[in-house]
Amino acid sequence: MPTLDTLIVDDERLVRSELRRMLEEINSAEVVGEAADATEAEAAVEELDPDLLLLDVQMPGDSGFDLLERLSDVPHIVFVTAYDQYAIRAFEVNALDYLVKPVEKERLADALETVQKQAALSDEAAGPVPQPGTDESEEPDTLTAEDQVFVKDGRRCWFVRLGEVHLFEAAGNYTQLYFGDGEPLIHRSLNYLEERLDPDQYFRASRQHILNLDWVQAMNSRPNGKLVAHLAGDTDVELSHRRSRTFRDEMSL
Repeated sequence: MPTLDTLIVDDERLVRSELRRMLEEINSAEVVGEAADATEAEAAVEELDPDLLLLDVQMPGDSGFDLLERLSDVPHIVFVTAYDQYAIRAFEVNALDYLVKPVEKERLADALETVQKQAALSDEAAGPVPQPGTDESEEPDTLTAEDQVFVKDGRRCWFVRLGEVHLFEAAGNYTQLYFGDGEPLIHRSLNYLEERLDPDQYFRASRQHILNLDWVQAMNSRPNGKLVAHLAGDTDVELSHRRSRTFRDEMSL
């Protein structure tokens, strides 16, 4: 099971400390940061790119639900709150669990196990098919720009060279490919594709996107430090803070 990079969002310092202590004992999550309100949490999500938010509902200023509406890329969510009346709404925004304070360690451990299972499912294989005549058990570990893949979406089918795909965009456990006049949706997670694609040519820009670097015409910097890739075909893709730093580190002379 994957270890979960976790951001704790709660306006009570003692609650954050107790959650951190329990997480250290459970040992299936690593706390990468804390936030006391939605504004701090929004900045921390952009900076730290966590796998999981342990999120309070009622905080000074905006609520936990307000925070989720502002995020362009939402991690897995477990609500931790003193109120039980928000449970239905919590699951409407795809929360994986809803814990009522005071939280028991066993209950928190169960919630983390649920998140781990969901994270593992997101990484399961199911997408581009190897070339005809290739034994699936012998498919190469890395797919390069020269590899041809068969892609099927509904009744439409494509046999496309991967180098022609300029962008991969996450859609839950699916991924949308962009090439020429095709925009098929395939049953592969973006995490799985990241593992298969040649890292010298395909760059993970954020939780939502993988770029084909051959199609990047320009890279511009925003005042907040994020980079924006301008792709051929007049498409702009914003890199997360963390991936912007990685791009600068790996691509700069």
